Amino acid sequence: MGELWAVALILGALEGLTEFLPVSSTGHLIIAGHLLGWTDETSKAFKIFIQLGAILAVCWIYRDRLFRLLRGLGSDPVEQRLALHLAIAFLPAAVLGVLFHSIIKGLLFGPVTVAAALVAGGVAILLIDRGDRVPITHSIDALDARLALKLGLAQALALFPGVSRSGATIIGGLWLGLSRPAAAEFSFFLAIPTMVAATAYDLYKSRDLLHADDLGLFAIGFAAAFVTGLIAVRGFVGWVSSRGFAPFAWYRIGFGLLVLATWWTGAVAWTAD
Repeated sequence: MGELWAVALILGALEGLTEFLPVSSTGHLIIAGHLLGWTDETSKAFKIFIQLGAILAVCWIYRDRLFRLLRGLGSDPVEQRLALHLAIAFLPAAVLGVLFHSIIKGLLFGPVTVAAALVAGGVAILLIDRGDRVPITHSIDALDARLALKLGLAQALALFPGVSRSGATIIGGLWLGLSRPAAAEFSFFLAIPTMVAATAYDLYKSRDLLHADDLGLFAIGFAAAFVTGLIAVRGFVGWVSSRGFAPFAWYRIGFGLLVLATWWTGAVAWTAD
């Protein structure tokens, strides 16, 4: 049991560190789970549950802004507009996720497909996040409904494991003219309804896998994801404002190629999750 608790701690920390970075938390959890030897049915429910810790981290960091948004829903046009745009951006992933949930879970949740998506996403980041791209939108309050829908469609690409929800939204935002800080901030805010809905839906579908005996493991993973999520989000905003996303792109490419090389050579017997 002690060994499994250590695995829960590692996976929880990994979830928090990668959830809001453009490197794919789901992809990292799938690969790490295989390397650590925890791929049973309980592990699948665990990987879903610990996302709540990462969600709580971003809610805590942006709590003042979130309270302002909630208070202004009834009277403040700026906050009402932001809430509407978040709802619009949320819809594509929500609709497609429900329609194709079984196909995605059954066919795409494997280390090899994840590694390929990591490499492809890294190349896309390098191509889009170039220094010659001049942003035209510097605040999430300046978005319009059409732009919000396009950002939602970009986020929906992350239904393919390994693409990265935050990465797809941020890079889509850069492509559509958002500044790096604005793209990152909108990604964080959009993560809240998206991840809450996706986690609730997945937990409902996996409810038979939840057992009281596993409460300790889930609590450890949740706490680890919350703490490392705080660290990752706070550091990420400052980083991208001045340095961009290229280091994350090269990391994705290198990590993905390493997994593909171990699969190709047979050094690691990767199997479907």
